[in-house]
Amino acid sequence: MAEENQEKTEETNLREDTSEHLELSNKNKIKTQDESKKPSGVLDKDNTIFIGIKPFMNYVTAVVMQFKNKGQTEVIVSARGKFISKAVDVVEVARRTFLKEENIQVKDIKISSEAFENKEGKRIHVSAIEIFLIKG
Repeated sequence: MAEENQEKTEETNLREDTSEHLELSNKNKIKTQDESKKPSGVLDKDNTIFIGIKPFMNYVTAVVMQFKNKGQTEVIVSARGKFISKAVDVVEVARRTFLKEENIQVKDIKISSEAFENKEGKRIHVSAIEIFLIKG
């Protein structure tokens, strides 16, 4: 009899702990959703892929996922410096191999140069590219 009462007490405590956890979780979700609201006029950059040091196929997969799974109609592939050639290759492999039936076109290509100061204090310029892809 004492064991049954102990089991019921433990079960009740577990339910209360779970309920408290769910309430806290829901409060945090609401708070996060409120904080994530963006002021009007701010561009959403969820469709931009920045090319860097990760493996080549990670970026190709990212481009394909944007068009197929996330339903984007426009994706921007962005890179700087030595990663520019990798960005061009990523776009071409994604378009020609994985997105043949999607009719993905290059809408625009923007190039620029960004000025930095290196560790020695010397001013250097780094080239940058943005390749805009659209579903045609």
